[in-house]
Amino acid sequence: MARHIIPADARTWVEGAQETDFPIQNIPFGTAKLPDREEGLVAAIGNQVVVLQELLEAGLIDESTYPALNGFYDLPDGSLTDLRRRVAEILDIHNDSLRDDKRLRRKALIPMSEVQMQVPIPPASFVDFYSGIHHASNVGRMFRPDMAPLLPNYRHLPVGYNGRANTVVVSGEKVIRPKGQTMGKDAEAPEFGPCRELDFELEMGYYIGEGQPMGRRITCKAAEDHILGLVLCNDWSARDLQRWEYQPLGPFLAKSFATQISPWVVTLDALDPFRIEGMEQDPPVLHHIRRQGLQHFNIELEVLLQTPAMASPQVIARSNTKHLYWSMSQQIAHQTSNGTPIEFGDLMASGTISGPEPHERGSLLELSWRGAEPLKVGEETRTFLEDGDVVILKGYAQGDGFRIGFGECRGEVAPAV
Repeated sequence: MARHIIPADARTWVEGAQETDFPIQNIPFGTAKLPDREEGLVAAIGNQVVVLQELLEAGLIDESTYPALNGFYDLPDGSLTDLRRRVAEILDIHNDSLRDDKRLRRKALIPMSEVQMQVPIPPASFVDFYSGIHHASNVGRMFRPDMAPLLPNYRHLPVGYNGRANTVVVSGEKVIRPKGQTMGKDAEAPEFGPCRELDFELEMGYYIGEGQPMGRRITCKAAEDHILGLVLCNDWSARDLQRWEYQPLGPFLAKSFATQISPWVVTLDALDPFRIEGMEQDPPVLHHIRRQGLQHFNIELEVLLQTPAMASPQVIARSNTKHLYWSMSQQIAHQTSNGTPIEFGDLMASGTISGPEPHERGSLLELSWRGAEPLKVGEETRTFLEDGDVVILKGYAQGDGFRIGFGECRGEVAPAV
């Protein structure tokens, strides 16, 4: 698929946009509750949302191609490339069609603070991979100290599991501390109660655009044609529940209670200038999941934590998507290699993205090294999350005079009920 890259020197007439996460080189898309409409497909420029249905009704977007733009399902082919190109033309500093129409501008451009962002597409399917090799190695060292950090299959296939799609929530929603069974170290029987070791996981998620029917597989080379765009993802984890339940079948209640994503879908078109090779895969992987070209991206990530006693959040970790061992394309190729169908709006996540250094660890499990090294946060310490704590994920790819940002994925821990 041909990508549409907006030049680095392009500018918009929207004041201040170039200094935000959402300059004209970005133009991500989301779903919002709007003041005069129940819900609509919107784009982001600076600190404004662009109501696409208003542009369509004003004749600025071709209605023969887009009969309606009330949501992602109105896209004719599951791709955002052509729509993004047209929105960029309208927002360009030299285009006066919206810029000089004050009446239309009042309806089509709304401050972000006045809209309520939604889950971009409520997914029918959610898959969580385990592609952060440094995270997987750290977990192996903690839980299997007498064995090799990575299990034998890790370097041969993208490990993953099918998660719970209907607990995907958008940034800003509170996450209720889950309850479940745990087994104390010296206990004779398990007990049921609130999770004591609640954790975040720094991940990158992505939506499927074009689906594929059952019985057919997607090649690694063609996989990106099926990606709608990327979102930040916090796949919340109950470590004590997981420790008791995960053998022999893997995560269940410890992961199914909440997965949180940022509201803006950032396209591969916007991220195309930030492609990188990715880390070497040794031993070479089987042909059907072998990387084809530059299928990794250089996206800076950070985690902030704010406790109820703090006036502002503190950065507790920084990482980068370059630390993923398996690319999105390899994940899709592996997912469909047995004939599994994928559908428009399916959500997939990378797994926790940790780097090789201690400050690059993408979970409290690692930052506190399973509780043995409490993390200093303000005047307090944390081994795991407490009620009222707020976790914020951020991400961006830095360009020349602009950045392609994701906004934030923010979640506050609410007490168990």
